[in-house]
This record gives sequence, C-alpha cells and structure tokens, in this order.
Amino acid sequence: MQYTIFQVDAFTDDLFHGNPAAVIPLTTWMTYEKLQNVAFENNLSETAFFVKEDNHYHIRWFTPTVEVDLCGHATLATAYVIFNHYNPGSDNIRFHSRSGFLDVKKEGDLLLMNFPSDVISQVTAPPKLIDAMGVLPKEIWKGKTDYMLVYSTMEDIENLNPDMRILEQVKARGVIVTAKGAGAGCDFVSRFFAPACGVNEDPVTGSAHTTLTNYWSKKLGKTELDAIQLSQRKGFLHCRDLGERVEIAGKAVLYMKGEISL
Repeated sequence: MQYTIFQVDAFTDDLFHGNPAAVIPLTTWMTYEKLQNVAFENNLSETAFFVKEDNHYHIRWFTPTVEVDLCGHATLATAYVIFNHYNPGSDNIRFHSRSGFLDVKKEGDLLLMNFPSDVISQVTAPPKLIDAMGVLPKEIWKGKTDYMLVYSTMEDIENLNPDMRILEQVKARGVIVTAKGAGAGCDFVSRFFAPACGVNEDPVTGSAHTTLTNYWSKKLGKTELDAIQLSQRKGFLHCRDLGERVEIAGKAVLYMKGEISL
C-alpha cells in the first residue's frame, strides 16, 4: 500500500533548522511492529502517526527504537500538516494520545500546544549521570521521565559533550541541561540528550519544555518565557505557564511530501 509522508521542520521558520519530524496520516492503525519499523527506517528523532476519530485525531509518536508518551515537535509538525493539508479551515485541533487530550490552536503562523505541566522534584543524581556529563551542575531535578541539570551559564550548556555510552545506562527517557539565557535574547536555554531512546541529542524538544517552563517560571517569577534549544540546528519556543498545564508555541516549515510503499 501507498502512504503519504510529510517531513516538517518544527520550532523554526527556516528550512534545515529546528527539529525534523516525519508525519504519516493513516485511516486505520498498522501493527505496532510495522509502526516501529517505519520509524526506524525514517531514522528521525520522531515519526508521528495519526488517525481521524470523530472530532479529534489519535496521535502516536515513535523514535527509531521506542514508542514514547509525549513528543512536542512531532505534535507541532502534525498540527502543521493537518492545518495546511487536511483541515485548512480550522484554527483548533484536539489530539488524543498516551498523555491524554492535547489541544493545538493556530494564531497567525504560530502553533500553540497545550500540554500537561511536568511535576519535578530536586534529587541526588545517580553517579553514572554525573560521570556521563563530565561537569557537575548547580542543581539536579527529576520529572516524570527526564532528569534536568541546571548549570550556571549558556556557555556551560554549549560546551557540554556527554559520554553517550555511559548516559544511555541512566534510567530515564533523557537528560535536559539548562541555564539562564543571559545575553541570548531569551529567558533560558537548553539541550536534550536521549541515547537510551535511540536519539543521542534531540535538536529541539517540545516535551522537555513542560519541565523547563515549570522550573524557570518559578525561578524568574514570570509566566511567559522565550527559550532557545542550543543544538546545532537550534530551535525557538515561546512558553506560558498555566499552572497544571503549559502552553508551548512555535513555527514550522514543510521540507518534503512524498509516498512510502508498505
């Protein structure tokens, strides 16, 4: 069978920046094995699949090696595809996912995603985590799925070079590293590493900002924050703390539309 595939760069309006995600519309679900094989073949940090159901869309996200509970950039990419190719008259989309219902609304060229806020607590990191990072952070936090390490400066974040062979042994989906965005034209900066999920460094990680927004909104005493993820591709996000929810906004641009044969 032939299936349409889109590749979208999320959290950017410039091609070859932000985070690329594959988006594949389906009418019925394939087997788990086939979904995972397609994601492995695509070899992007995420492939999103969606099926229309009544007045919402069922969405699932796969890295090359695992299905995940939440993915921001692939949700943004999927919303971009639906708004531009499947339901161009709409300004609101509701997704059903493993993380519950997720709403996305369109405001001009910005797409605003409403996600559950992460619950975080300060912890003592396992020794392997510190060994992998090579540089001791100021603070260590743990959310539902990720560790978050807070460093002093943006330069600390830019210069980190984790040992992925050690980091993939840490029992977590991934590791967020972050610092205040002094001089960067934003409130905070970050990077995200997830070798245990088959992604050494994710270019721009929307779901990590459910953790980051929770932390930095309290730290900086403000509910609206601008963020930059400092990967090689770089991504730009606008975040709003809504208490138990967080709004994460960004732009997206289409790179490719094609077909796959299965």
